[in-house]
Amino acid sequence: MDGPQEDEGDAVGVGADQMNTDSDQSEDSQEAAECNVDEVATSDEEISGSEGVSEELDEIAELRALSEKNWDKYLRAAAELENVRKRAARDVENAHKFAVERFATELLAVCDSLEMALNADETGIGIEDLKAGNEATLKLFTSILQRFGVSEINPSGEFFDPEMHEAMTVQHSDECKPGNILTVYQKGYALNGRLMRPARVVVAGDSANIVGKES
Repeated sequence: MDGPQEDEGDAVGVGADQMNTDSDQSEDSQEAAECNVDEVATSDEEISGSEGVSEELDEIAELRALSEKNWDKYLRAAAELENVRKRAARDVENAHKFAVERFATELLAVCDSLEMALNADETGIGIEDLKAGNEATLKLFTSILQRFGVSEINPSGEFFDPEMHEAMTVQHSDECKPGNILTVYQKGYALNGRLMRPARVVVAGDSANIVGKES
């Protein structure tokens, strides 16, 4: 009787041990699975983070390339602006230096005429001939002045204008009204309407009247 009971007890013990072993293996498998899940999640996070860093690096590289391109454009624009400034300064300098070049070229004809008169053989030349030559030279010179906008101010017989005339003296006149110009001592000149030199004149009337008109 005792023998079979011991066998049953042994069988029960073996079954319990087997169950414990299976339970331990199941727990180990679950822990391993959980570890694998954690590792996979960590790996995904690392991959995602690596991709984010790569995108940021690419963006930085693009921005750096754009910055270098814009800097190059700035340097080129600055160089071009400096060239424009230098050209403008040179043009202004040349304009001042050669502003009267055309006018001076025209005056050479007057110089030639005067030199020819001085070098001419004076034998047989009368006063009338000299006068005619001087008149021709003066006419040439006056035509050159007119081409360049220089006009004479010859106010003989006109009314005194303090803006254009300068009264050298005042004389009483029974023939002219006070304020009229009696004599032109020296012609005036204007350049395109702007006074270069007033005409110097003698005015009819008394000094008090002329001073009052000038003021």
